[in-house]
Parts: sequence; C-alpha cells; structure tokens
Amino acid sequence: MRFDLITIFPEFFAGPLSYGILRRARENGLVEVNVQDLRIFTRDRHRTVDDRPFGGGEGMVLKPEPLFEAVESLLGYGVGDASKPGADDPKTAIVLMSASGKLFRQETARRYAQLERIVFICGRYEGVDERVTEHLATEEISVGDFVLSGGELPAMMVVDAVTRLLPGALGNEASSQNESFSAVIPSGSKALHPVGSASHQSPVTSHVLLDFPHYTRPAEYRGWSVPEILIGGNHAEVAKWRRAAALEKTLRNRPDLSGKE
Repeated sequence: MRFDLITIFPEFFAGPLSYGILRRARENGLVEVNVQDLRIFTRDRHRTVDDRPFGGGEGMVLKPEPLFEAVESLLGYGVGDASKPGADDPKTAIVLMSASGKLFRQETARRYAQLERIVFICGRYEGVDERVTEHLATEEISVGDFVLSGGELPAMMVVDAVTRLLPGALGNEASSQNESFSAVIPSGSKALHPVGSASHQSPVTSHVLLDFPHYTRPAEYRGWSVPEILIGGNHAEVAKWRRAAALEKTLRNRPDLSGKE
C-alpha cells in the first residue's frame, strides 16, 4: 500500500510517521509513505498556493493549478480537462481531506485497505477550489463534525486507521477484529432491545458496537474490583458478558450507532 500526502507543511508528518504501528509497517515494507510539498508545483517567486475567492468572502482558497499538477506528477499521468476527462484507476483513491466531506468510518477504512494507493490532498485556509473537489479528488472525506486548521492531522488519522487493517501490520491479527466499530449486530436482534420490547427496525440493517471494557491487574484497586466473571475461567460466560457490556457502553456513549438515539 502506498500513501501520498500533498501538503504545504511536509515537516508536519515527521513525528506521526516515526512511531508505533506506522513506523513498523514502513520498516517491514507493508506501506510506503511519500510526503509531497505542494509549493514545488508553483511558478511565482513567492510560491503562492492560495488566492482570494471569486465573489468575495473571508480567507483564502487553495488554487487548482498546483494541486492538479502535484497529483498528476505523483500518478505519472494526466487526469484530463473539461473536454476530455481522464479515467480513474480503481485501485487508487485521490482523497481530499475537508470538513465538508463525507464522514470517515471504519467501513471506509476497510474499503481503503483493499486499494493499492491513496493520494491525500491536505486542505488549508478556507478550503480548495471546487474544481479540485469535482474533477480531481475521487472522494471528499471528513473525520468529524468540527473544523481543524488543515487536513494534515485528519490524513494521518486515516493513514493510521487503514494501515492497522493491512495483513501483518498488527502483532495480533485478531486485534483489529475485536476493536470498537468491528463487532456488528443486526437490527432487530434481542441484544438491541430489552425483553418484552418490540422492534420496529428492519432486520437487514446492521449496527456496530464499541469495544467492550478491559481490566488488568491488580484485581482490586482502591476498592474497585474487576468483575468476577472475567477471572472465573468460563470463556463462554466471558464472551457473553463482554458483548452485553459492549452494548451497554454503546447505548451510553454512542446511541446513534445502535439506532437508539
């Protein structure tokens, strides 16, 4: 898997790429990460990447020329123009990180993990020229309903989420299968509804669970004890408890995931 990160702050990525799973994945050849300075694709002496938007308004907007040229340089082919648009590579995604994009979810990460290459455009200022969104990026992605100063941090979040799904990236492959947003329960399941309640949801709709609570030694700390069932050795009962606890936590912290909001 190759990740390309187009940014005006290439130094930003030195830290995040040098630790943990991402560092090991790079060292083991599972992923290749290329950080591309957008200012290289400018032609004026000030290396200008932004301009004021037509129609007025606050702030500056990233210009289309350096972004198109940066992506085309990385891909090794043109993406076309209005008269003759180029064809998309199904194994490559060109992702614009933007507060206006579709929400990034675990299912998005799983889909990205099947690709061979992802090119990230890290937005800045008040956004990018809309022609980048419509005719260059294959997807516009947001990491949440809030605004950040740029797309660098969100891009790293996506890179991390995708990398940990690649075979060999984690020491224990089961780890990615037992995390939050990995467990799926069908709508209409008894697990979603108290005994005696009626379900009006479609049985084909699925919901995800947050991770179950974890405990470690000591078994008692400051008067708080680990649930007895977790240290009793009955694996079937432990699994049952964990699923119920994950459901309770999901309903408490993220009722939107269970359809109960």
